[in-house]
Amino acid sequence: MKRITSIGEILFDIYPETKKIGGAPFNFIYHILKLTGTGSFISRVGDDENGREILSFLKEHGIPSDYIQVDKKYPTGLSVANLDENKIPHWTIIENSAYDYIELNNEIESHINHNTDCFYFGTLAQRRTTSRTSIQHFFDKRIKHLCDLNIRQHFFSIHTIEETLKAVDVLKLNLDELKLLNDLFYGIHFKQDDVVKRLSEQYSIGLISVTMGGDGAIIYAGDKKHECRISVTDIVDTVGAGDAYASILCIGYINNWEIEKINLLASGFAAEITKINGALPLNDDFYNNFREKIK
Repeated sequence: MKRITSIGEILFDIYPETKKIGGAPFNFIYHILKLTGTGSFISRVGDDENGREILSFLKEHGIPSDYIQVDKKYPTGLSVANLDENKIPHWTIIENSAYDYIELNNEIESHINHNTDCFYFGTLAQRRTTSRTSIQHFFDKRIKHLCDLNIRQHFFSIHTIEETLKAVDVLKLNLDELKLLNDLFYGIHFKQDDVVKRLSEQYSIGLISVTMGGDGAIIYAGDKKHECRISVTDIVDTVGAGDAYASILCIGYINNWEIEKINLLASGFAAEITKINGALPLNDDFYNNFREKIK
């Protein structure tokens, strides 16, 4: 079994009447663990009530917390959500959170060197120097690197994005993020296929997946391209659908599936997530059908 490690934010998504554990890197590895039975997560929470709730949740749901650090100074991360008329979340993410200060240590170094085949990360947890340095420390390791770009608000820089693109074997991003990269790096009339081709060639990215919400997803791998659109009528909310897609994308990539299989299963899994409230199914039976399909 290929070994996947995710690094980055774990936080509480705050809604008007409730709160839910979230953060793209955590949602991603939660699915990986439930689908495959293995996976590791590196993050940091505050020494506060929210941090203790998160650690209790991990224990309750069988999620290893070996590499979850506890910060005495900075609080557990929070992200305040507002859903628009299309049930798409718009987030206000609190700055200077514990996950901004993930520290390198010998245990993490050893784990990446000896127990990781694929390293997942995004850009939000790279917004401050400490976590950015920790994440980028592993960019030159001889493992696979998968980035779900997940650009949030103003929490990105051109330099961070460029360093990320240089490191990745697999890039997942949505259509708006692809348009942003075009504006930042090329400034040409936007044509999706052309921008993807430029990125893949300039940064030697083996596989690029562009998700487009209700319009589906496209995977590009060299000269190959696959489009998939699944119609979903009973959407509850779209929170975490992209993270669900990324989990199957990663499993498929490291197991050398054809891109058609990857895209169909990833899109199907993401569609099922939109039928539940929040990003994480709390009943493990939800995963049974997909466990069979990824064998």
